[in-house]
Amino acid sequence: MSLIPDGGSLPPGDNALVDDIAARIRARIMSGEFAVGTPLRQAALAAEFGVSRTPIREALRQLQNSGLIEVAPNRGATIRVPSPWEVREAYEVRAELEGMAARRATARISRAQLAVLRTQNDVLRAALRETGGVTTPANDVFHTTICEAAENGWLTSMVARINESFPRSFSAQALAGHERHREANVREHDEIIAALEAGDAERARAAMQAHIISSGEYLATWYERRSATVYRG
Repeated sequence: MSLIPDGGSLPPGDNALVDDIAARIRARIMSGEFAVGTPLRQAALAAEFGVSRTPIREALRQLQNSGLIEVAPNRGATIRVPSPWEVREAYEVRAELEGMAARRATARISRAQLAVLRTQNDVLRAALRETGGVTTPANDVFHTTICEAAENGWLTSMVARINESFPRSFSAQALAGHERHREANVREHDEIIAALEAGDAERARAAMQAHIISSGEYLATWYERRSATVYRG
């Protein structure tokens, strides 16, 4: 049951407004503009978006149901930090899904899409020479391109839903300054590209699964270190 108090109902047809507000708040959380622990005040958000509190309340309920925010008595809504076990479980599922995507993409990926994969991984490779260089958009495009090449809408939407549960700014913070793991990411991407170019579906699936599991374990371990210090209080 939601902890966000009721205070009226939405008129018919206002669901699109709620969805839009939820999407805009989610985007700001995912980008890191709204940091972990930031209170999401209904009155302030209503004033900013130029609406009443009712659609704001419903938008926050959406975000709460997706696990992106939490609501506590006397504190209101705040951006939550996923627990390490949540990360591990989510990435276990994501590994199976993206492994399937890589397997399906092997027979469907175009030369143009392969070129996109190489270009985005080259961006990540070049960033290794930069201090704290993190290029989350390039990594996102890499994985999204493979999902698109798989040509399965259900698969793509399920992967997107998992990714939307974790602010992208967290991943960027976890990778910043950790050159060894960033180098491993690039090498693992190279292996996935090579498997796709060779038309080896099983190799592509296995490479993608291993890559996602490795990334999930790294992120979960980072959460374990940080949750007891920065985000607790």
